[in-house]
Amino acid sequence: MCLCIIRDHAGGNEKMKEMVPGIKVYGGSLDNVKGCTDKVENGDKILLGANINILSLHTPCHTKGHISYYVTGKDGEDPAVFTGDTLFIAGCGKFFEGTAEQMYQSLCVTLGSLPKPTQVYCGHEYTVKNLQFALAVEPDNTKIQQKLSWAQQQRQTGLPTIPSTIEEEMETNPFIRVDLPELQKVVGLHDPIAALREIRRQKDNWRG
Repeated sequence: MCLCIIRDHAGGNEKMKEMVPGIKVYGGSLDNVKGCTDKVENGDKILLGANINILSLHTPCHTKGHISYYVTGKDGEDPAVFTGDTLFIAGCGKFFEGTAEQMYQSLCVTLGSLPKPTQVYCGHEYTVKNLQFALAVEPDNTKIQQKLSWAQQQRQTGLPTIPSTIEEEMETNPFIRVDLPELQKVVGLHDPIAALREIRRQKDNWRG
């Protein structure tokens, strides 16, 4: 069976439960996730079938209980992480229910410590706009230039830009690059959390 329920966040959960009686719906224990049947916390593990292991990672800021899911399979297969609205391709979520300190921990520590080949699946297709902003922050970053050109071609032909990888995000995402002196220099700050807060402020006011 193939289900296609396009809603933001968890808006399609109740409909999905109607269509698939008995289905389990996992969600963070701190958020009031619509239709949730099984609440998870940081470090909780879920086994899907014989070979798929899912690790729950608490990545708060956009919402206080935001959970990302780190998925591993058979030996030799690249892992994946489903990051919702915490980490976007070349961007991050707005600080709706959290702080720059929390987003730094979520992005740069929790997600940033995952293996570089990890495929990143985020909650929205914002890549072109995010890369345009990233290029405004770092106009001399050739990796951003190249990925923006590629992303524009993808979208023009109706193709997605997702997934990315943790390695690509380290090269092109200004929010996850705030530990780098060259990025801090661009925003005139010498602290990664302050730099992250400033870049988020600039993005919130950006009209590119």
